[in-house]
Amino acid sequence: MDFAFTEQQELIRKEVASLARSFPADYWLEKDNSAEYPWEFVRAFAQGGWLGCIVPEAYGGSGLGVTEAAIVLHEICAAGAGTSGASPVHFYMFPPMPVIKHGSEDLKRRYLPGVATGEIVMSFGVTEPNAGTDTSRIETRAERRGDRFVVNGRKVWNTNARQATHMLLLARTAPRDPAHPFAGLTLFFTPFDRAKIAVKEIAKLGRAAVDSNEIFIDGLEIPVEDVVGEVGRGFYHLLDSLNPERIMTGIEAVGIGRAALERAVQYAKQRIVFDRPIGQNQAIAHPLALAWAKLETAELMCLKAAWLFDGGRPCGAESNTAKLLAAEAGFEACDVAVQTHGGYGYAKEFHVERLFREVRLYKIAPVSQQMVLNYLSEHVLGLPKSY
Repeated sequence: MDFAFTEQQELIRKEVASLARSFPADYWLEKDNSAEYPWEFVRAFAQGGWLGCIVPEAYGGSGLGVTEAAIVLHEICAAGAGTSGASPVHFYMFPPMPVIKHGSEDLKRRYLPGVATGEIVMSFGVTEPNAGTDTSRIETRAERRGDRFVVNGRKVWNTNARQATHMLLLARTAPRDPAHPFAGLTLFFTPFDRAKIAVKEIAKLGRAAVDSNEIFIDGLEIPVEDVVGEVGRGFYHLLDSLNPERIMTGIEAVGIGRAALERAVQYAKQRIVFDRPIGQNQAIAHPLALAWAKLETAELMCLKAAWLFDGGRPCGAESNTAKLLAAEAGFEACDVAVQTHGGYGYAKEFHVERLFREVRLYKIAPVSQQMVLNYLSEHVLGLPKSY
């Protein structure tokens, strides 16, 4: 059992860390305050070739695995970029997965090179206001008319919709069958036609630099050539991106926790109260040490799940566990960082308050902690389904 990175993985880690840390904390503070998309950061990663990490070499990418993508995202977050930096990049990492695995050769050749260069900016249209976690009950409909589908409906929590050139969209193409609730859903990868899609931004707790939106689709026409895989099998094609999504968001939470912990440790060494650094006090030191231990544990679970996925092995339990533990560890590390700073932890100029706000998302998305526990209860422990 070898826990060491390969030479290539170590090189990726060092290069990404160097690039990400060239954007200082004040850059992210400015983007958060102005709610401005971090285009300079995204373009720097595009120029470095990092956006095509998982895209096969035949389509202009690097052909790397989820493990390497996880390393990239961890280093972005550990550099202090938070979800403001990770979200624009991770949309090049897991949403293309169904296209890579199930898309036609024509679809892959038309779109994947643009994903690899960053020319294509993706949005992800699955969640709906009236469906939530129960994806089988989405109401957006795609009706076949000759050589195209016409789509009507709405989606919520679409990241990047204000910036997007294309969208991975799940819609119902056949009525819901209670006996087979996930059948009849079709996945599309198609241009984001703003003449047919209205975008309404959602004001939210954190990550102001990267937009979250509700979208309203009215008569969007999608050529049959833009169907990903088989008509009616879209949900099952989408599953190929769900485990990577859990792994990647999990490792992001670990990275954010590490960035906050790094700041807290430095502050604890330098802040003098009662003629001694506050880090000399066990009430400060022990929570920081425990946060470090939990982050290390969560990272191991993330990397194990990534290794299983890249090896073609089942990894549902591990991917969900990675996301569960990482979200908790990242949040606790950020909370401890704010507490270590005392009143200054509440001030934006010390940066940990932004990380605290941003890391909170991972306990909700892409799947809640409670739904992860439901999965583990049923699929790992064999307990009766609770919902």
